Amino acid sequence: MKKLVRFNSLLNAEKILMLLFLLAFPSLVLGDCTCDAEEEDKNRSLALKYRFGAIAAIFLASLVGVCLPVLGKKIPSLSPENNFFFIIKAFAAGVILATGFIHVLPDAFESLTSPCLPQNPWGKFPFTGFVAMLAAIGALMVDVHATSHYRNKSGNGKGIEAVEGDGENQFSGLPLHTDATHGHAHASVSVEGGSIPNQLRYRVISQVLELGIIVHSVIIGIALGASDNPKIIRPLLAALTFHQFFEGIGLGGCIAQAKFKAQATTIMALFFSLTTPFGIAIGIGISNVYNENSPNALIVQGIFDAASSGILVYMALVDLLSADFMNPKMQSNARLLQGANISLLFGAGCMSLLAKWA
Repeated sequence: MKKLVRFNSLLNAEKILMLLFLLAFPSLVLGDCTCDAEEEDKNRSLALKYRFGAIAAIFLASLVGVCLPVLGKKIPSLSPENNFFFIIKAFAAGVILATGFIHVLPDAFESLTSPCLPQNPWGKFPFTGFVAMLAAIGALMVDVHATSHYRNKSGNGKGIEAVEGDGENQFSGLPLHTDATHGHAHASVSVEGGSIPNQLRYRVISQVLELGIIVHSVIIGIALGASDNPKIIRPLLAALTFHQFFEGIGLGGCIAQAKFKAQATTIMALFFSLTTPFGIAIGIGISNVYNENSPNALIVQGIFDAASSGILVYMALVDLLSADFMNPKMQSNARLLQGANISLLFGAGCMSLLAKWA
C-alpha cells in the first residue's frame, strides 16, 4: 500500500539521520579544552580488556532485552493481548521514565552548567530545561502529525465521518476498532484483520522511542570507551548491562505491538543493540585525544542528553503509561491496575538504583 511505502521512507530517513549523527559525533566532541582532565588511576591494558568485554556484554544484554517481548508474541502468556504483557510494559515504562529523569537529565545539567563553559551564554540561561522542553514538544508534534496523517490516509477520504469525544465514536459505514491511546477512543479502519492507523501509531511510538534511547546510548558508550580507569569501568559495565537490558524490554514491547515485518524488526533490534557497543568502540578509538571537559564535548553531550531526556520522559508518560493505564481493559480490572502500578514503581526504582553506579 502506498501509505505504508511512504511510512517506510520516513523510517529510512530517520535511520540515515541517526547514522550521520553516529559518524559526526566523535568529531564534534574533540576540541581544545579549557579545563584540565582529572587525574585518574589509569591502567590502559586492563581497561582495554574491560572495554572489549563491555562491548560483548552490553550487546548481548541489549539484544536479549529487545528480543524478549518480540519473541514473546509466540508465547501465549507474553502476547500483547495478555494481562501479563501490561505488567511488563508498566515495568519497562518505569525504566524509561527513570532513565530520562535520573540518568540522562542530570548529566545534561552537569554538562551545560560546567565551569569549563563560558559564563556567556551558558551561565545566563537554563539551556538544559529549554532543550528538553523543545525535544518533548518535537516528539509530541511528530507523534500527533504522523499518527493523524496516516489515520486519515487509511480511510482514503471516502465515506468516513468520525466524531471523537470523551470515549464516544461515530463511524459511518465501516468496521470499528477501539484505540484507547491517551485515554480516548479513536475510530479506525479494520484492514486485513488489523487496524492500520493503530498499527501505524505503534510504529511511530517505537521509532521515536528508539531515537531517544539511541542518542544517549551513544554518549554513554563513548564515555565508557574513552575511560582508562578500571575502577570506573567495572561498576559502569555492570550498571550499563542491566540498563540496556531493561531499556531493550521497553523498546521491544513497542516493536512487538507495531507488528513490523521480520526484516524491519531485525534491523531495529540490531540497531538498538549495536548503538552502545558502537559508542564504546568510538570511545576506544579517540581515548588518546578525547577530553570530557572540553567545551565542545560538554556542549554536544549536554544538548543531546537534554533532548534525549525530553523525548524519553514524553514517550514514557504519554505513549506508554497514559495509553495503557487508561485502557478500558486495565480500568475495569482492579488487580491488573494494582499490579501495573507496582510494576511501574519497581521498574523506576530498579533503574534509579543503577544511578548509584552509572
